[in-house]
Amino acid sequence: MSGFSPDWLALREPADHAARDADLVAALARALPSPLRVVDLGCGTGSNLRALAPHLGLRQDWVLVDHDPTLLAAARSRLAAWAERAEEAGDDLILHRGGARIAVRCRALDLAADPAAALAGGPDLVTAAALFDLASEAWIAAVARAVAGIGAVFYTALTYDGQERWTPPHPSDAAIHAAFLAHQAGDKGFGPAAGPGATDALAKAFRGHGYAVETAASPWRLGPDEAALLHPLAEGAARAAAETGRVAAAEAASWQAARRRPGTGAVIGHRDLLAVPPG
Repeated sequence: MSGFSPDWLALREPADHAARDADLVAALARALPSPLRVVDLGCGTGSNLRALAPHLGLRQDWVLVDHDPTLLAAARSRLAAWAERAEEAGDDLILHRGGARIAVRCRALDLAADPAAALAGGPDLVTAAALFDLASEAWIAAVARAVAGIGAVFYTALTYDGQERWTPPHPSDAAIHAAFLAHQAGDKGFGPAAGPGATDALAKAFRGHGYAVETAASPWRLGPDEAALLHPLAEGAARAAAETGRVAAAEAASWQAARRRPGTGAVIGHRDLLAVPPG
C-alpha cells in the first residue's frame, strides 16, 4: 500500500472526525457487546480509535494493524498523549480516558497478502477508516468473507466517493477531477483500486453474507480557514492528475496555484458503512 506520513494523518484528523456520521456511530455502539474486542485495519496513527472509543463502552481491547512500523510507533505515542493516563503492560498500552479502560496492541502485518490473518482471536468489531477506496473489489470481497467467517460487526468510515466541489469554480475543475479519478484506479498495493465504487462493493459483499448494511454520507466541508489542509490536498490532486498525462503539467500547476488563493473551499465526499451480521 502507498505510504502516508504521520504529519499528513495528523493534518487530516480533525476533518475526518468532524465528517463522520454520528447516527451511524450510535447505531454501531448499539450493535456491540461490552467488554469489546476490536481489530482496526490500516490503523495509521490511531485516529480511528480516537474517534470511536469514546462511544463504545468502558472496557475495550484493540489490535491496531498496519504494514508500517513507523506509523505504529506514532500510534502508540499519540494514543498515550490522547489518554488521561497511559501505562505499559508488556506489549500492550493501557489507556484510561473518560472512565474507560482501553487496552491497545500494535501489530505489523501486510494486509494485502491475507486480510483474514489480522482477525485472529475473533474480534467483535472489525473497523477501518479511509482505506477501502484504495483497495480492489477482490480484496474487499476477501475482507467481507473473513469478517463474516467470524460473525463480527464491521464498520468503516471516510471511504472516498468521488464527489468533489471546489470553490470558487475553475475552468480546469472537471479535467483535473477526471484525471485524479483515473489515477486513483491504479494499484495502491491491494490490486486495481475500487475508488469511488468501494462503498458499493463493500455493501454488496456484506449483503452477500446476510449482513444488514447501512451507509451514510461523511463529507469533508473545508472552508478558507482550513487552508493548511486544502493546500496539500490540492497539491496532491494536481500531481496525481498530471501523472496520468490526461492534463498538461502546466494546466495542473495553474489549477493548484488557483487553489492556494484566499477564499478557496472544498467539499470532498466520503461515505461511512456499518454491516451487522444476521441475528
